[in-house]
Amino acid sequence: MLKLGLDTESLHLWFQNKRMDIFGFIEKAHELGLDGVMINLIKDYNLDPEWGTLESVDPEHLQKIKELLEKYHMYAEFATKSLEYEHLLKVIKVADILGVDIIRTYIPITLNSAQERKSGGEGKYDLGKVRLDFDPVVFDEAVVSLQQIIPVLKKYRIRLALENHEYETSEEVANVVKKVNSPWIGLHYDFGNSMMVWEEPVKAAENMAPYTVTTHFKDHIVIPCPEDKYQYVVCGVPAGEGNIDLEKCLDIMLEHSTITRLNVEMCYPYCAQFKRSKGMGGVEELGTGCFKIEEPLFDPEVIKPNQYYYPQEISEELLEKFLVDQMESVKRSVEYTKELCRKCLDKRIG
Repeated sequence: MLKLGLDTESLHLWFQNKRMDIFGFIEKAHELGLDGVMINLIKDYNLDPEWGTLESVDPEHLQKIKELLEKYHMYAEFATKSLEYEHLLKVIKVADILGVDIIRTYIPITLNSAQERKSGGEGKYDLGKVRLDFDPVVFDEAVVSLQQIIPVLKKYRIRLALENHEYETSEEVANVVKKVNSPWIGLHYDFGNSMMVWEEPVKAAENMAPYTVTTHFKDHIVIPCPEDKYQYVVCGVPAGEGNIDLEKCLDIMLEHSTITRLNVEMCYPYCAQFKRSKGMGGVEELGTGCFKIEEPLFDPEVIKPNQYYYPQEISEELLEKFLVDQMESVKRSVEYTKELCRKCLDKRIG
């Protein structure tokens, strides 16, 4: 049976604005009838700079989290970034304490000095993130880094899952995992991230499924963004309300992967720029399918797409609205995900 979880990123505004902590999040996931959580360890606005939504690795704090997870019989996964050995070693040891058995990470694409981030927020929409093309040597370096951490993963019986994280095509990440060739290294299939490299999510699912061990389940649309020189951005919406063929992608995962969990990462409100050249992932132009152009979610005179992620920078009133909207969107996404899973699993049995 497929278990369903919720990623902390789904309620990023609640964490960043101190309306929810990790305990409240686990309680909310349980209230929604979910089986687990994915805990994002990445720094962002108002979050712990090292441990993100986990908040702390104080032994007493971790013990309380573990007890709450055990109370509800919930699984936990971690989401981090970087392939740096010492960082992963630290994360793996904390994962072991909490009973986390899968850690998502991704290949870091280094910014040059002219593009260094000025903001401390990981979710910040930033023209400096866009480089279109980069030196593919990063994938060779990733293979070396992953091979170094395998003995640690084997010791702790934890798998590392490499995500297609907005910059890499599905073929690029799949090739890395194939070269590493270890049962302790797999892929994390994100249902929407391939769009940022001009790749159909269905195609990404087909390429990644044989190596996929965990997921981010989400939905996207494309909207105009006049203040961006690239003119359009990919925008997160509640699951089932966007243009990704989620049913087909899930069918592919169920048929060709060994996943036992589906983690909802409801990325609303959020916008991401296209990170590679047109055609890089096989899609040459916008206009059809999941790349159909839709209207902006909000009046651009009130808030622009590049401001969706941090509405508190516009006004407290807007933040309050977005907090309510985000929670309601999580609820709708979870219900849609449950229904789609039932449909896809019943279809396979029938």
